[in-house]
Amino acid sequence: MIIPPVAAQKPVERVHHNDVYVDNYEWLRDKESPEVISHLEAENAYTDARTEHLTLLQEQIFEEITDRTQETDLSVPVRRGKWWYYTRTVEGLEYGIHCRAPIDGPDDWDPPVVSPTNGATVHGQTDEVPTVPGEQVLLDDNAEAAAHDFYSLGSFDLSSDGGLLLYGVDTEGDERYTLRIRDIDPTRIRRPASVADDDDETVDLSTDNLSDEIPGTAAGAMFDRSGTYVFYTTVDEAWRPDTVWRHEIGTPRESDVSVFHEPDERFWVGVGRTRSRAYLVIEAGSSVTSETRLLASDDPTGEFAVVWPRREGVEYDVEHAVIGGEDRLLIVHNHNAVNFELVSVAAADPQGDALIMLPHNPAVRLESVDAFRDFCVVEYRSEGLTRVAIARRDDQKKIGLTELKFDEKLYSVGTMGNPEWEQPTIRLNYTSFVTPSTVYDVVVATGERRLRKQQPVLGGYDPTLFEQRREWATATDGTRIPISLVYRRDLVTPGVPAPTLLYGYGAYEHSVDPGFGISRLSLLDRGMIFAVAHVRGGGEMGRLWYESGKKLHKRNSFTDFADCAEHLIDAGYTEADRLVADGGSAGGLLVGAVANMTPHLFSGILAGVPFVDPLTSILDPSLPLTVIEWDEWGDPLHDPEVYAYMKSYSPLENVRDKHYPRILATTSLNDTRVLYVEPAKWVAKLREVNADVLLKTEMSAGHGGVSGRYNAWRERAFEYAWIIDAAGAHPTGEGRRA
Repeated sequence: MIIPPVAAQKPVERVHHNDVYVDNYEWLRDKESPEVISHLEAENAYTDARTEHLTLLQEQIFEEITDRTQETDLSVPVRRGKWWYYTRTVEGLEYGIHCRAPIDGPDDWDPPVVSPTNGATVHGQTDEVPTVPGEQVLLDDNAEAAAHDFYSLGSFDLSSDGGLLLYGVDTEGDERYTLRIRDIDPTRIRRPASVADDDDETVDLSTDNLSDEIPGTAAGAMFDRSGTYVFYTTVDEAWRPDTVWRHEIGTPRESDVSVFHEPDERFWVGVGRTRSRAYLVIEAGSSVTSETRLLASDDPTGEFAVVWPRREGVEYDVEHAVIGGEDRLLIVHNHNAVNFELVSVAAADPQGDALIMLPHNPAVRLESVDAFRDFCVVEYRSEGLTRVAIARRDDQKKIGLTELKFDEKLYSVGTMGNPEWEQPTIRLNYTSFVTPSTVYDVVVATGERRLRKQQPVLGGYDPTLFEQRREWATATDGTRIPISLVYRRDLVTPGVPAPTLLYGYGAYEHSVDPGFGISRLSLLDRGMIFAVAHVRGGGEMGRLWYESGKKLHKRNSFTDFADCAEHLIDAGYTEADRLVADGGSAGGLLVGAVANMTPHLFSGILAGVPFVDPLTSILDPSLPLTVIEWDEWGDPLHDPEVYAYMKSYSPLENVRDKHYPRILATTSLNDTRVLYVEPAKWVAKLREVNADVLLKTEMSAGHGGVSGRYNAWRERAFEYAWIIDAAGAHPTGEGRRA
């Protein structure tokens, strides 16, 4: 018999609003403690022992993922200036290799097509790695990661002339990045003597770093237009990006200038630039309020000016456009427009008269506008799905939309990789539960769609074998909750219960849109249904959908998820002993709450980096991101009603002596968003009531889990093996349980 670890109980009282809560496991917060590390390692050993019988299945799923994935591959090149930029992957290597190749001329908008006969030597492999003529390697993540257990790229930017590369790396998992600058000026290429200037062999530029090195930055650093300065952000003790800095290349960091500091602990800051490169942009935003500052790009040492002063509850985004020869700012905002509207203001007087370009529509959630020299692209959401439309700007007082139509009933579409102000095409990414990720270039003048690439699925993939559909559950209050499903037609018959995985998130207005997943095929081929509960708190059905699942309405997210589970059972898709719930981060809170509220509906619960001790975390302003989160969850520190409400659903504080489904919780030691201590305490508490619960902690990773694609695939294979076992699906995929 395998004995689970039992955490020592060291009572600590938490007292707020005359309520006393005794926490026996707060001592697990000290990750520098040998006792804590020893306990986490014991939990890992226990999980390994309890899942040893799944090792063969895990390895089988891992091999299925690798066999279906084109491991040596190339992203669709994106034009920027005089170069095509892209990332390649090589079989056997964990990380990408960032490259570029020259454009043929100013009218070249067709990305190069790789021929398998064009061989390049990459890490000793020649014939199997096709390349682009004139390719230059800018950054090899494999080389950067070689000496580290964890690696993540957080910044990647090119100077306007293409001569410098800025990149930031995190080797701990704590989302603090060290910035470096690399000389990639093509006029200074040092080719081997044996390589002629017109030779197509790949040239490696990935070794010439400048002396500039800036540790401790947040993600998203960038060059100014001149390539003389770097703008970057740093975080405070609570891991909140709070300060924007200007660094002059070639000078010591001590001389860097703080150009903006945000004192309000609810607000994040970020820095960017408009597509036109006419303005540098600083954005400050909380969950409910935003403020944008602009600075003309030709004056990088000047003062940033506020576009619209912040107003509590008003969010807005700014895009630069030139309309009728005049510099205008296109602003998507929600002032007296809950689902947002689009207005235009003079760039020289942004607080002057605003012209309404797209009025508020209560049935359409307007999400963004992208401005180019000759047109705009508008992205919005209606009937629970994403939409993209081309917008003409012939008259600044009106805007005409031409929506891009697609045939599938469930799909997801959005713009991607469109950095050039003067480009005549728009690049889109399209996918569904049955259609692999597909990249199109749309010629704006004609509407022609040019297929650039569809994600390959090796070994053969027949989309006609799969069915995707939408169901609607009815919540207790009468609200209709959408559920998306995908399954194999030949293995699942609606009305005949099948093993099912039900995924949910339901926070931050994040929408879980239809999307293809190679790894998911390993579940579907075993006769499983994959379902998504689009619960309130997400953004699928508009801003009010989000508002009705946050703060003092948060329980709607949990009851919606349970109602979706009951609908799937009542409709005959599955049974309670074959239904597994899955959620990560805020979705981990969702499934953790449901485990307490309706444990009888599930055979298993997978909780990834789960936010299961929300009250302890949100009560402590010194913890990472806490004050920022008050706009999402409420402020229990100062508001007794919020305190009582959060305590009523906190997964940790509502563990009771009842029968729980099997539970697997996963976490990472260096996670700064949801600290490992939350699932560690939750698991210890569940053990008090003899729940069948496992904890798996990555000892050198962050919120996103392990780094490296093979490591990530193995982690996914482990989770899927556990899901298949918990749902009672056929482990080999040769059929399903009778």
